[in-house]
Amino acid sequence: MPEILKIILIVLGSVVILSLIGGIVFMLIKTIPISNMVYKKQLVRTSGEVWGRNCSAPENEEQVSMWEEGCAWADKNKDRIKEVHIVSYDGLNLYGEFFDFNSDNTVIILPGRCECLKYSYFYAKPYQDAGYNVLCIDTRCHGLSEGTHSSIGKKESKDVIAWANFLQKEFNTKKVCLHCICIGSSSGILALTNKNCPSIIQEICVEGCFTNFRESFKEHMIYEKRPTFPVLDLVMLNIFFHTGTNVLLDSPIKKVGKIKAKTLFLHTELDLFSKPEKAVKLYEKCGSDNKKLVWFKKGGHSHIRI
Repeated sequence: MPEILKIILIVLGSVVILSLIGGIVFMLIKTIPISNMVYKKQLVRTSGEVWGRNCSAPENEEQVSMWEEGCAWADKNKDRIKEVHIVSYDGLNLYGEFFDFNSDNTVIILPGRCECLKYSYFYAKPYQDAGYNVLCIDTRCHGLSEGTHSSIGKKESKDVIAWANFLQKEFNTKKVCLHCICIGSSSGILALTNKNCPSIIQEICVEGCFTNFRESFKEHMIYEKRPTFPVLDLVMLNIFFHTGTNVLLDSPIKKVGKIKAKTLFLHTELDLFSKPEKAVKLYEKCGSDNKKLVWFKKGGHSHIRI
């Protein structure tokens, strides 16, 4: 090959590489501020009013109905409420309400993202009817509990373990069930498969559980007609940098195989964010010998019971 042709090819190759690098740099300059904004809006508590003790979606008729029905249940049982408080392993004040129905068994209800303990009231009555006490908690960063960043279940799972130990010590609880909605399922599964999980956590019910948070967040972005690349993965990087959570490794699909407790999966065929086929994967991989997957034809994501 003539020397001049070699030089031309090298120059052209260099131009292509520099153009690609320049394009990537330009894309990042444009999209990093967008991803930071998305992360802050969706996963960071910027003030006490954000994720407070109020209805998270007052424009949603079903959500308001659930909220009102739950609050009516709590008001009917207000004489059973005991305000409770613990301090997390990393020093945060966490708050909850314990409904004492004079049982040895207690359900801890783990709500979804953006939801305070009042949202959990709606899920309490079936457990009361089944003979359980009910513990509704403000997850870290929600309600009255302290904290800033959602860790997608990693740090929250340690809080769940702390609440279970608190129930055993303060109320002589013999058995704990975890009822988990959406992101609460990540907290519950990570808690149940943690080496420090107390033996009193013997049951778990997960509703609308995702395989990993990246997949669920991607479905939200698609539903809202937002471009996913590269914002989606930049948001996931933000989660890692701020909380240490690797959304692919610290995820239900990676941990569910270690579950030995009695496990109930609730899923709707209409779930847009935790796809039904993903629920099948979770169920099949679940390590429990006592497990069940129940399908519902009606109800959206986290709105099965209504």
